Amino acid sequence: MFKKILLALSLILFTNNAMANNDDKNTLVLTLEHGEVEIEMYPKYAPNHVARIKELVADKFYDGIVFHRVIDGFMAQTGDPTGTGTGGSGKNLKAEFNDLPHQRGTLSMARAGHPDSADSQFFICFEDSSWLDGQYTVWGKVTKGMEAVDKIKRGAPGSGQVTNPDKIISLKLK
Repeated sequence: MFKKILLALSLILFTNNAMANNDDKNTLVLTLEHGEVEIEMYPKYAPNHVARIKELVADKFYDGIVFHRVIDGFMAQTGDPTGTGTGGSGKNLKAEFNDLPHQRGTLSMARAGHPDSADSQFFICFEDSSWLDGQYTVWGKVTKGMEAVDKIKRGAPGSGQVTNPDKIISLKLK
């Protein structure tokens, strides 16, 4: 009996350590048709958003999802399983606006009109977009592979709607 209890406690400690180590991982690898992209996440500035992104990544939610809205000189948006721009994971997040600027390579949460309407959709800035600062939750930045992001197929001028869009092959914790 004592051995079973000791084994159970060891398993609990191992699992907790593994989970804690997973919480320390704050780098994502985004695999696109044109290459791999490394993304540093910012849990210090957007802890709930980063935690939710990690949950969705663990569930492989983003794998195969398209970049449904891509505006040249601005950004590439993804994270909608319907590919229309109206879908999500079904869990809205409270805004975590921060002082981080929307610069080239910034990852930020897309949202509807209400500040607390971000869900699973996010965008990657192609260029500096300071007019978004303080209005959208910045949660990460591309640290390697921006050239692959630059090759994402662009959408129609104005709307950014993409015909036969590029997709996320995979999104994983590194």
